[in-house]
Amino acid sequence: MKHKVLQLNPILIPEINERLQALYEVHRYFEVADPEAWLEAHGATTQAVITGGHTGISRQMLERLPALKVVAINGVGTDAVDLAYCRARGLPVTATLGALTEDVADLALGLLIAACRNLCAGDRFVREGQWELFPQPSAIPLARRFSGMRLGIVGMGRVGRAVAARAAAFGCPIAYTDLQPMADVPHRFVAELVQLARESDALVLCAAADKAEGIVDAAVLEALGPRGFLVNVARGRLVNEPDLVAAVEAGRIAGAGLDVFVDEPRVPAPLRGSDRVTLQAHRASATWETRTAMGEMVLASLSQALCGERPPMSLTT
Repeated sequence: MKHKVLQLNPILIPEINERLQALYEVHRYFEVADPEAWLEAHGATTQAVITGGHTGISRQMLERLPALKVVAINGVGTDAVDLAYCRARGLPVTATLGALTEDVADLALGLLIAACRNLCAGDRFVREGQWELFPQPSAIPLARRFSGMRLGIVGMGRVGRAVAARAAAFGCPIAYTDLQPMADVPHRFVAELVQLARESDALVLCAAADKAEGIVDAAVLEALGPRGFLVNVARGRLVNEPDLVAAVEAGRIAGAGLDVFVDEPRVPAPLRGSDRVTLQAHRASATWETRTAMGEMVLASLSQALCGERPPMSLTT
């Protein structure tokens, strides 16, 4: 008899879904018409859960799954899972740590370059036929060079280090802030976020910081200044969005590149309406390569836990 797996989020890679279906009795909770009835009928015999970082799983649902042997997060966010409860229960919780690093770092630089060079506004200028109407070069405002910009990185974990490596190739002086200096990082450590913003041309948020909220506020944006750019590929709630909206509208910062937001998928209208803000729909890891690697890690976690092993990737050991 196959193990029963509850899938809370879709997985977009067909090959991964085919292997899940071949190995397990998979129930797609996001397609269930009556979730309460499903839990009543199947909760007691469900042995594994696959979820996403944003969705997680509530403690209330966990308590209704007494036979559960693993929670496999297809992502890196853990703040929507009660890790303390899972740890006390001896329940492994795994995440696809490391699989997203390169793609997230790529997008961080892509957003920054797009914001500096006004790529989206330039694309619309050509696409909408404005270039033919206004062929003079002065019709498009001059942009900002990215190469050589002073880059401040918030969070020097896997993604922060990957961003630093890429930016260094563009000749960018790099400084960073984190909970403490890191001996194996060659870049300059700045303890205070406001000070880092003051000394940077661009601030890139890479921190996991599951418990942090609103750390990029009016004071940080004021320190970043009217020629400074903000990029967020970490957590939406790291930014005080009303303060960011006010700074963009008043021209207190030069622009922003954002992949994450406080209340997704709702994005403040002033950010959507500004040519100085480049937006993505929380898609930093959305490549075939990374999503396949993430799926492979989920499959490995299920296999190990359901065979009675403790997954090495468990965050609750």
